[in-house]
Amino acid sequence: MYRYSNGQISLADFKQPVGMNLKESNRWVKKAQTIPWLEIEKRYATLFTNRKGNVAKPLRLALGACIIQAEYGFSDEETALQIQENPYLQYFCGYPGYDDEKLPFDPSLMVYFRKRLTPEVLGEINEMIVRDAKERQAKETESKDDSDDSDDHPGASGNSGTMIVDATCAPSNIRYRMGRSLALTASVLGRIT
Repeated sequence: MYRYSNGQISLADFKQPVGMNLKESNRWVKKAQTIPWLEIEKRYATLFTNRKGNVAKPLRLALGACIIQAEYGFSDEETALQIQENPYLQYFCGYPGYDDEKLPFDPSLMVYFRKRLTPEVLGEINEMIVRDAKERQAKETESKDDSDDSDDHPGASGNSGTMIVDATCAPSNIRYRMGRSLALTASVLGRIT
């Protein structure tokens, strides 16, 4: 049995302990904002045909845990612990606020998450994410074009300036004695910094 969740919460609605503020520039916050959770959840709910039994964990938690595990290569137990300890991961997994009192799920449930989120289902989810990103990009481009039409700045839309190319760091197959190569490495590093 599956029960729909509340969908995407805003960062401002995420309940945090006093003095703790999540940054909108965090990569997990950005990832959470780019995924069309409601559309994916509709697809996920079709996997549950039986209306009896325990209620399944929300899609956001199941998919979020699988993404986190794939990103870091954690074991099932470590994935659950990391979600429990990290407010950014909890936001990504759809928690309404930071809660480190108990594990988000029993680590053995990761097996069921992976069984439900088969490669075919994950392929569909990837397509949804890509399609949503393309639509969002098209809207941004369209709104940018509309704003650029009103502001006629010469050279604002094209490339301008000078590009300086330095080939001193280009790779080559020249052998040096050890002392000479260390000196060259130090001089190249000096130029870079």
